[in-house]
Amino acid sequence: MATIQSLDPMTPMFAQFKEKTGPIVLANTFLVPQETAEAFLPLFRRQAEFMEAQPGFVSLRMHRGTAGSRLLMNVAVWESTEALATAIGSPEFQRMAAEFPDDVVSYPHIFEQIDV
Repeated sequence: MATIQSLDPMTPMFAQFKEKTGPIVLANTFLVPQETAEAFLPLFRRQAEFMEAQPGFVSLRMHRGTAGSRLLMNVAVWESTEALATAIGSPEFQRMAAEFPDDVVSYPHIFEQIDV
């Protein structure tokens, strides 16, 4: 199973579920060792297909860092924190998450869009 780390230790992702808001963006940056990358992507695709079928899911895009970076970043839009929390908490999602290689580190964080 991947290790989950907080980008902002003051507001870890699971604490963010307490704020009932939406729409939201889940930005999840993965540090994937080169020797694990080939195994990681098919597992992520299965997980993405599951998430796309969940109530409240809007969209998902995966991005790869440039210049040989080991970073991948998933940007997913959800209707609400409740919808995302329900999907992540489902037994099927938890089974899939357990399949991720142990040397992958995940940095998830929830965001709201703001006007600038």
